[in-house]
Amino acid sequence: MSDKGEENRERGEEVPRTSAEEIRLPVDEHVEEEVSASGKKVRARGVYLLPNLITTGALFSGFYAIVAGMGGNFEAAAIAIFAAMILDGLDGRVARLTDTQSAFGVQYDSLSDMVSFGLAPALVVFSWGLGPLGKLGWAAAFLYAACAALRLARFNTQVGTVDKGVFIGLASPTAAAIVASMVWAGHDADVGMGLGIVAALVTVAAGLLMVSNFRYTSFKTLDFKGRVPFVMMLAVILIFSLVTIDPPRVLLALAVVYTLSGPAIWLWRVTRGRKPVPALAGKSGDESGRESDDSDQGQK
Repeated sequence: MSDKGEENRERGEEVPRTSAEEIRLPVDEHVEEEVSASGKKVRARGVYLLPNLITTGALFSGFYAIVAGMGGNFEAAAIAIFAAMILDGLDGRVARLTDTQSAFGVQYDSLSDMVSFGLAPALVVFSWGLGPLGKLGWAAAFLYAACAALRLARFNTQVGTVDKGVFIGLASPTAAAIVASMVWAGHDADVGMGLGIVAALVTVAAGLLMVSNFRYTSFKTLDFKGRVPFVMMLAVILIFSLVTIDPPRVLLALAVVYTLSGPAIWLWRVTRGRKPVPALAGKSGDESGRESDDSDQGQK
């Protein structure tokens, strides 16, 4: 620093700092490359607040589900997992609408999915009904969590190569919905050995289906911006009405029907002598309905 600057500092006057002298926070600033409106790659500093805030809400819901499940409040734990599903479906769409997609958002969303749809359902169902089974119970819960991690890792490596109209393997939010709705429906039941075995079988089946090669419709080809027949609105109202009658059991039934659709389509193609349709054809969608190139804030 110059002598003049030193004199000013001694007199208590504020002296502008050079870049080398800046006081940096003990947290690294996030910098990533993104494509600007002109098509050129630019280095962007910081992260987008709105979509990442929604992802944080999904992460908090998953964390709260774990805490509530450990405390024996299984109804609240199951509802928190469904809340995470709703938020997980919103962040990517909000990112696209506000043009705030980013690579950081993709990775953050994937980690949030692992907590909300991998660890949370496994730990909640273990606390609810797998504990009495001993090692068999925690083995079933671990298998589910491991399959969720494998599912997300496989999906991330296949982005851009799988047809976005289908999921290869059961999506992790749907698998979490099966486990969460099962816990929700029986949150006040006296879980014995028999019900515990059923819960273990359901948990293991949901985990294995996530890493299977069964094809599931992703519903990403639906045009939510366009017009639809009037009867479609009546169908949506009917579904909402059915859910309000008995939310946990209706949601469980819907999740089971969707889950069985994958094996049913595969069996139908086998019996009809058709060859399976290759999935590697085009761009992929992510776990929560976002396309790879404009997903979440840039997934799920």
